[in-house]
Amino acid sequence: MADAPQPQTAPPLARAYYAATIDAFRADSDDTILGRLTVSSSFTIEPTQRDAWLVEISIMRAALAQAPGQGLIAFEFAVPRMGKRIDVVLVLDAAVYVLEFKVGQREFTADALNQVWDYALDMKNFHSTSHRATIVPVLVATAAEDRGVQAVITSGHDGVVRPLRATAGTLVELLRTVGAWCAGASIDARQWASGRYSPTPTIIEAALALYGGHRVEDISRREAEAINLTQTTAQIDAVIRHARAGQHKAICFVTGVPGAGKTLVGLDVATKHHDKASELYSVFLSGNGPLVKILCEALARDRAERSPPSGKRVTLGEARSEVRAFIQNVHHFRDECIRDGTKPPIEHVALFDEAQRAWNKEQTAAFMQRKKGHANFAMSEPAFLVSCMDRHADWAVIVCLVGGGQEINTGEAGIGEWLRAIRSDFPHWYVHLSPHLIDSEYAAGDALGLLAGHAHVQTHESLHLSVSMRSFRAEHVSAWVKAVLDIDRAAAARSFASIRDRYPVVLTRDLAKAKAWLRERSRGNERYGLVVSSQAQRLKPHAIDVRVDINPVHWFLHPREDVRSSYYLEDAATEFDVQGLELDWACVVWDGDYRYSTGGWQHWSFKGTRWQRINKTDRQAYLKNAYRVLLTRARQGMVVVVPAGDTTDPTRAPGMYDATFEYLRDLGVPVLP
Repeated sequence: MADAPQPQTAPPLARAYYAATIDAFRADSDDTILGRLTVSSSFTIEPTQRDAWLVEISIMRAALAQAPGQGLIAFEFAVPRMGKRIDVVLVLDAAVYVLEFKVGQREFTADALNQVWDYALDMKNFHSTSHRATIVPVLVATAAEDRGVQAVITSGHDGVVRPLRATAGTLVELLRTVGAWCAGASIDARQWASGRYSPTPTIIEAALALYGGHRVEDISRREAEAINLTQTTAQIDAVIRHARAGQHKAICFVTGVPGAGKTLVGLDVATKHHDKASELYSVFLSGNGPLVKILCEALARDRAERSPPSGKRVTLGEARSEVRAFIQNVHHFRDECIRDGTKPPIEHVALFDEAQRAWNKEQTAAFMQRKKGHANFAMSEPAFLVSCMDRHADWAVIVCLVGGGQEINTGEAGIGEWLRAIRSDFPHWYVHLSPHLIDSEYAAGDALGLLAGHAHVQTHESLHLSVSMRSFRAEHVSAWVKAVLDIDRAAAARSFASIRDRYPVVLTRDLAKAKAWLRERSRGNERYGLVVSSQAQRLKPHAIDVRVDINPVHWFLHPREDVRSSYYLEDAATEFDVQGLELDWACVVWDGDYRYSTGGWQHWSFKGTRWQRINKTDRQAYLKNAYRVLLTRARQGMVVVVPAGDTTDPTRAPGMYDATFEYLRDLGVPVLP
């Protein structure tokens, strides 16, 4: 079966319900504009929405009565990365305006200001012809008093102005003021409209957009050097179609570097087929408990909020049940299959995220006896999960999403266990491999050797995702982190030189300075937080206690006013809480558990009253991978804190930390003054 072709994408202004030059907008009647807005919407238009559009059209007509006609105006411009639409985008003179209307509101709320700021940052970061433009976010509260609403114009380092306030009566004056302030040549509206929109969503944003009906090609970047996500999802779709048509069973292995979009690929397939009545009904499975909880809650809240104001509304409880049906903890799926005996699961397609973390035979057997009362369970988790899907009499597909260097816990089998299970127990299954599965970081051993003699094996280059998309500012952060942890100074220097201009990494010994740096860098609703190793037992004097579990839903989803959220910088998340998830800005606090020395990294665990050396190779690997996870969580930049230690405390002696700090500084990481 040949690799699937790459789908084509729509032009950027197809994202707007209505777009026209300013001259054409002035010439169009209200009914014409309203008709195009209504026809473009995929939802039934409520009277409140129709009336709001008419207010916006009227205000923009008045504001643009004397504006140059060659500018451009777009209503309801899609931001699929965020699953929302910008009310109005205006290209006028030397600026791009992003306008959010709050019709009938008298106040300029912090939430609304952050919302329009987020839209402006999205435009700056992900729309190619907006990268060098001045972006001006404007919040229009139509019923606010006209006096005193104009804020001082302050531009950020990248040309995104702090949000401005306007009313129906002051918008025209605001446009005139900004036009005089913003020097430079007028933007060519036609050229601006030809720009590509190439977003890089967080996994939460991606899940919301996909569940809301957007396609993966709408929300993914298109880098020339990267295999497109759409190629990978198209290849998986082809495997599923082929298995269904041929009435056989297939397993597919997708590899990728950290942050390359493996989870996004799995969610794309699952959200396309989440209807239980469909023969292609799919389930997304993950052993990552925090990820499952956060995705389910975020999708459920969004589903409930998006239900129509008239007719039958979806309650939050109903939405949670709906989402939990196709995004599940892999252990719950396993337990359900045990209860059902030999009955096949309802799903014909199962997608296993971070499949290399499935448990080996010993870990599974011990857990099943200790927690579930099954004394004679004698299968590894991969072998049992394949056996569950093999119960189907006709066809089934398993998609294993495989990360490299991500094993962080005892008993994780690696991908080789899946291959051994296929070879020994399921020779009739068709196997589709990423050719990179044999690379050392995937710990598959001799993957091709394990499948020697297997009748149905094919490799597809499109099943490998080679470039990290977690950081839209610098795709090669993971390469820098790998070089740092491997103590490859030359590679670390090369990698750091390629990221430092767009992805700030700074170093300090002062946690208070690090927190201030995060707050200063973050704009709009950009999320930041503290992350630490689960073995970082001696950060307690800094008010960081890893023994206190965080609620990942509160930490990742709640607003900055909530003391339980990451914004408060009080609760720190460990590698187990953040694996597979992202922050915009991260503070990595480095304890004495992983210490640099001239002889290499030292691995320590704090027990009782003292540090003890970790000598087991697998536990050393888990600790190294924990720091790999922590150092690759931030999309836009990070600050690393290596405490100074305390000469009066032998468990925090300065010598435990100094060499690590000096190593990072010598690699070129700048130190905060």
